[in-house]
Amino acid sequence: MGCGEVHMSLSRRRFLMASALSLLMAGVLSAVMVPVRGHLSVATTGLVLVIPVVSGVAIGGFAAGVVSVTVGFLAYDLLFIPPYGTLAVGPAQDWVALVVYVAVMLLVARIVSALSAARREGRRQEEHLRRLFELSEYLVHEHGTEELEEQVVTAVHEVFAMPSVVLLRVDGDDLEPVAFAGEPWGADELALLVPRRHVPVSAATQGGGIRGVALSATGTPVGLIGLKGPSLRPEERDLLRFFTTHAALSLERARLREQAVRSEILEETERVQKSLMGAVSHDLRTPLATIKLSASALQGSGLAMEETDRAELLRTIDAEADRLSRLVTNLLDMTRVQAGALTVDAQPVSVADLVREATAPLAPVLADHPLSLEVGEGLPLVAVDPILVVQALANLVENAARHCPAGTAVHVHAEHDGTDTVVVTVEDDGPGLGPHGPDEVFLPFRGSGPGRGTGVGLSIAKAFVEAHGQRIWAEEPQSGGARFRFTLPIMAGAGGRC
Repeated sequence: MGCGEVHMSLSRRRFLMASALSLLMAGVLSAVMVPVRGHLSVATTGLVLVIPVVSGVAIGGFAAGVVSVTVGFLAYDLLFIPPYGTLAVGPAQDWVALVVYVAVMLLVARIVSALSAARREGRRQEEHLRRLFELSEYLVHEHGTEELEEQVVTAVHEVFAMPSVVLLRVDGDDLEPVAFAGEPWGADELALLVPRRHVPVSAATQGGGIRGVALSATGTPVGLIGLKGPSLRPEERDLLRFFTTHAALSLERARLREQAVRSEILEETERVQKSLMGAVSHDLRTPLATIKLSASALQGSGLAMEETDRAELLRTIDAEADRLSRLVTNLLDMTRVQAGALTVDAQPVSVADLVREATAPLAPVLADHPLSLEVGEGLPLVAVDPILVVQALANLVENAARHCPAGTAVHVHAEHDGTDTVVVTVEDDGPGLGPHGPDEVFLPFRGSGPGRGTGVGLSIAKAFVEAHGQRIWAEEPQSGGARFRFTLPIMAGAGGRC
């Protein structure tokens, strides 16, 4: 049954109920007044019989009001105007009373009916505005295309009480069903929605109450909403057209936003790839070239070589191999971070042990830089993953050594800040953070280039520290150089000390 048929059925029921009520009220009021009709004036009786008319009109409309007037007229004439029990009317004033009663009651019926219709229309408009507000709420926030498509079909399904809704998205030259709400759709039913040329256009009702509403934004086809259910009233169709217009604009906006994001990602990926290739090629070629030259010198025939020179070449090969190993480790760690595969195995550990483990393998890197260690006495144990923290600290120390002039010291300092963390500081006397600020210096490949490394070391350090729920930051002291600080969480209830 369509919405129009449902509306007619409801109107018929209200008419019958109002007619029955007016008949009942006229009967009850007449039964009360008949015993005392000799003491009542004709005008008083007519005024009392206004009540059934007003009640009938208020419930069933003007048609029920006409019935109520007829019932009131018959009761008025038969029971209260002599001679009683007949339709005959005696004096002229009684004729006047009857005519006035009918005229006034019909006018009252028309006025009450108009007021009731105005109230119903007001309620209907209020309901439409409420539903329009509900529909608009689905579209005001920014969402991804798939989420927005689900919200659109859900909104149409719930607000219009439509048994089944489907949204088909324009995909090249095809229309692809992407979101459903309510009862499932069969392949034959979906086929009724797709035009021959696969262009989304609004279609008239098909078999089984199936019809389509086109989604178009600024003249560009976006998709098609398929409806399966009863027909909508004219005001509901207007509301649906208004909603689908806004839905099309929102879907188009979401699609363009996703395209822009993908474009930005591609641009950033291309930039990172170029930076990575430049940085890695430099960082790989330099130690490889050194290793190759040293190895060639060692195995060169006919060359007299002092034992000290031989030992120096071996140390160079070992140092450059360690450098390559750290580079590969950083790149692998960056892959783990980007893949979201980083896990933290926290355990109680001494800060002094972390500093020793981080700096010991860096002896070749620190050969030209005195290492100043200041680890405060009595520091509490920290609850960290020692592998991650040692790698983060080693990256910071190596970064300081690579960027400060030969002969200048690298300072490592750790102290309890009075809260539930220990603050570790790595400071150098180099040129500072350069053109990159305290925030950008942690971005991978942002500071890479010849002689400056891949730029992933600081990014790895940041990721490893933040994986513990701690923070890391960079500063430029007034005295020059660069200072990096990060916090480590104190183990809960730790009684041990470094």
